Amino acid sequence: MLFFVNIILGISFLNAQELFTESYTLMGSAFELTVVAHDKAEAQAHIATAKHEIERIELLISSWDSNSETSSINQNAGIKPVKVSKELWDLIDRSQQISKITSGAFDLTFAAVDQIWKFDGSETVMPDADLIKASVSKIGYNQVQLNKEQSTVFLPQKGMKIGFGAIGKGYAADRAKQMLEARGVVGGIINASGDMNTWGTQPDGSPWTIGIVNPMNKEKVFSWFSLEHKAVVTSGNYEKFIRIDGKRYSHIIDPRTGIPSNGIISCTIFASKAELADALATATFVMGVESGLFLIDQLPNTEAILIDDKGIIHRSKNIQIEKN
Repeated sequence: MLFFVNIILGISFLNAQELFTESYTLMGSAFELTVVAHDKAEAQAHIATAKHEIERIELLISSWDSNSETSSINQNAGIKPVKVSKELWDLIDRSQQISKITSGAFDLTFAAVDQIWKFDGSETVMPDADLIKASVSKIGYNQVQLNKEQSTVFLPQKGMKIGFGAIGKGYAADRAKQMLEARGVVGGIINASGDMNTWGTQPDGSPWTIGIVNPMNKEKVFSWFSLEHKAVVTSGNYEKFIRIDGKRYSHIIDPRTGIPSNGIISCTIFASKAELADALATATFVMGVESGLFLIDQLPNTEAILIDDKGIIHRSKNIQIEKN
């Protein structure tokens, strides 16, 4: 999943400690790392630790690096199980659990359709139906075979692939936050192109404040929220989509059909971890407003704000919107 930097930070004036921010391109996306620290040298050391952790995770989950564990799993699809690190095995296992509760709307094996859709403006008709059907036959989280005792992963069909585009940046944001908290950083923000994780407060003790951009008018914020020890992911299709026969399709593919989702143009998920919020943002896009909100309302400490393609705002039952 691609995310856009459509969350605005409201940062207040500083006291004894200050805010320091560095921006990088990591995992093919824009990352902004912000920490509360006493001076620039201290902040740079903290941020370097977080950056190195994100780079490590990128190598772990990359499907482009032929030497990564993920690539090894894909290369051995239909051939043999692959022994992987506990970290990657656990991430795949957690992903499988999310697939189950979303009835496959979130699915790591969606990567089998990655060459069919381009979203570069060249598509004016639907790809060949037989091509889509063939790719979908290689999708299915319930086909993935996990062996906990052996720490192995097996994709039983040749051509099957797993990809972490819909959960990887969220996981990286969580890990970077954990590393910084372990170093004693009292507050900060990891913003991974719309996958945001916060902890602590601003230097003056006030909470972090985010504004969610109105996708119908990107110059305006439609709501502000205070965050503390919470993750939020915003995903939208208002910058990356296609129109075929007058119908608008998101860049987010329904793994069950191989066809881009439609109906929602912006989805914001609040959760305890960015990894979960990241995956649920994808699933909600695919499931649609009614089914997506029904799922979110069943999950503890999880909320959502959706905007449909008519500009109507929908929200989960326990969230309050403060309009700007």
